[in-house]
Amino acid sequence: MSSIVIGAQVGGSHPQQLELSRANRHGLIAGATGTGKTVTLQGIVEGFSAAGVPTFVADVKGDLAGLAMAGSPTSKLHDIFAARASEIGQGDWQYHDNPVQFWDLFGEQGHPIRTTVSEMGPLLLARLMNLNEVQEGVLTIAFHVADKDGLLLLDLDDLQAMLVSCGERAEELTLEYGNISKPSVGAIQRSLLQLRSQGGDRFFGEPALDLADFLGKDDQGRGVVNILAADKLMASPRLYSTFLLWLLSELFEQLPEVGDLPVPKLCFFFDEAHLLFDDAPPALLEKVEQVVRLVRSKGVGVYFITQNPIDIPDTIAGQLGNRVQHALRAFTPRDQAAVKSAAETFRPNPDVDVASAITELKVGEALVSLLQPDGAPSPVERILIKAPSSRVGPLSPQERAIIISTDAVGAKYDTLVDRTSAEEILAAKGAEAAAAAAAEKAATEAEKAAALRAKEEARAAKEQARLDAAALREEERRRREAEREEARRAREAAKPSAFDKAVQSATRSAASSIGRQLGNQLLRGILGGLLKGR
Repeated sequence: MSSIVIGAQVGGSHPQQLELSRANRHGLIAGATGTGKTVTLQGIVEGFSAAGVPTFVADVKGDLAGLAMAGSPTSKLHDIFAARASEIGQGDWQYHDNPVQFWDLFGEQGHPIRTTVSEMGPLLLARLMNLNEVQEGVLTIAFHVADKDGLLLLDLDDLQAMLVSCGERAEELTLEYGNISKPSVGAIQRSLLQLRSQGGDRFFGEPALDLADFLGKDDQGRGVVNILAADKLMASPRLYSTFLLWLLSELFEQLPEVGDLPVPKLCFFFDEAHLLFDDAPPALLEKVEQVVRLVRSKGVGVYFITQNPIDIPDTIAGQLGNRVQHALRAFTPRDQAAVKSAAETFRPNPDVDVASAITELKVGEALVSLLQPDGAPSPVERILIKAPSSRVGPLSPQERAIIISTDAVGAKYDTLVDRTSAEEILAAKGAEAAAAAAAEKAATEAEKAAALRAKEEARAAKEQARLDAAALREEERRRREAEREEARRAREAAKPSAFDKAVQSATRSAASSIGRQLGNQLLRGILGGLLKGR
């Protein structure tokens, strides 16, 4: 098989075939809601699978899950598809299933898809968390510091711990990497919290996705159809678009250069493609353009599905060689601009008035221009899209569960692995630092306590010396007081009593009287003797 039939005009004329050798030159499927984009996408995926080409497609509405089951003659769409197959001469049309693997970022409707924070990188993470340039710069610094310190950033806990560490080391790191402000770190932490609330934390961790699981074939040689359950994921459009861009980047980085192959290694379908480009900063748009331009050399074809072709930037739209355009509505000036833009991108066909046809196409009709074997785009043709062979519509939970449990992936990704990484290492370092700080604090407190005890002891000794000196002074005072008292008493004891004084007085009086008498007598004797001698 060298090509895939997309459709044909009534009667089977002008069949439009997608050349497998040019399928890696990317493509666009556009059209308003309800014009048949899903059936077109389903038919193209079926064709790739039959040719042995694995595909990856996001199932936004849940309808593409029907690729896993064959269509049914009892379906309400059976008569429509049977009539279309007959109209375009699709004689080999019959119902059949396709080998399908279901994936889900939340691990609910398929195998979990995980990657590590390090593999996602700061640019896509900044996009995912809607960070401004300053905050993105701080996030980039955190990645550089983690690489330098040999710290693994596996999940959001690791990133959060790394940001806390950078905030604590802000003064040190600012000199080497640039300013790290705590408000910026806080803003990133709040964005991480919001990302967790959207379920984004389930996307980060191990085991990380092995891209080889996307590139398998079944035992019949059919390419595996990898379907991402995106109905719930669409509630977080930024997470959805960032995840698909990450996946595309991983394909570009991991797959070897192979050039142009007879058939591509993988075809990647990006539904609701406008979400990738809404409010995307220039750096991100540049990365998308680079990946889309170069990933074809890895054997990967990228197909964007969107409602309006002008949702795709010109730098990227110019690289989309295979185009399928369903009806557009020209109700608003923007719609009219889209019609004009779409008409101008097709290779002209004198038999088709593209500008008028775009607004007149019925459901299931499309304007198609595909790359030919020589690489030139074919002139635009208005055709009917071929009827799909698988079920158009969702699966029951029981059908999905059976397919998930019996596919080749098995339980490889079912159990989350949490090995030692930045969070645990930083926590251990923090515990060591806290223990060292506690020990230092305890030593300081002990020194302070010892100094306080010495001070108290010195004060007590001084007080005791003062008391001892006071006691000695008091004892000396008392001794002197006792001596004075004793002297006083001695003096008192030495004084005569009143009786003694009376006796002494009497004695002195008597003595005085006797003395006087003796004196008188003596005087008279002396004088008498003298007188007698005369």
